Amino acid sequence: MQNQVNQQGQPQNQMPPAQPVNQMGVSTNHGGHELYDAHEVISGIISMLDQYQMYDQHTKDPELKDILHRQSAFVTQMYNTIVESFNTGQKPSVSTQVYNMTQNHDQVVYGIKPSQPKKPNTSVQDLSDNGLSAYMLGHTKGLATLLAMTALEMTNPVLRRVIADSVPNFIEMSYEIFLYQNKHEYYQVPQLNMQDMNVMLQSYTTVPNQGNLPH
Repeated sequence: MQNQVNQQGQPQNQMPPAQPVNQMGVSTNHGGHELYDAHEVISGIISMLDQYQMYDQHTKDPELKDILHRQSAFVTQMYNTIVESFNTGQKPSVSTQVYNMTQNHDQVVYGIKPSQPKKPNTSVQDLSDNGLSAYMLGHTKGLATLLAMTALEMTNPVLRRVIADSVPNFIEMSYEIFLYQNKHEYYQVPQLNMQDMNVMLQSYTTVPNQGNLPH
């Protein structure tokens, strides 16, 4: 199949040119700020994996432990893919995967029930599945935000795509943990009264599609 040609007479749909490498075989097609951002992403993922190992020792609920193990295994492969792309600037040997949660997303419970006031733990013995799942959620939500911001600063096309494609996976992991917490009343969801909710939901309307914008 022949490449298409744009208005300037240049071929389109070609693969990106090979990335420049140094004598050690490491890609040098990176901006300075990009290197700092990539280091922050990779360090953040390492921190999550290390913290998950510690949480595993104190997790009691088999369901939460299963979530922890599946997310840890998935993020480990994600870490390897990102590091390989960072080092080589080329398409990684294992592409970005898609995380599939096991929680039922049709059963969100709305409303707030009275509960005991929260306070800091006074010892390791106070650790609970409530708190541990909250720590896990903090990691996944923080990394989703960090990767989204970092992808916007990437100059290497391969690393940019790998980082960007990893964002939905952290969003999915975050939602999985939220559903677990919500089911156990660890994460309660307040709602507006029906009148206020209807007003908010009907605040916007659609417009006809005007087709292609003029050049």
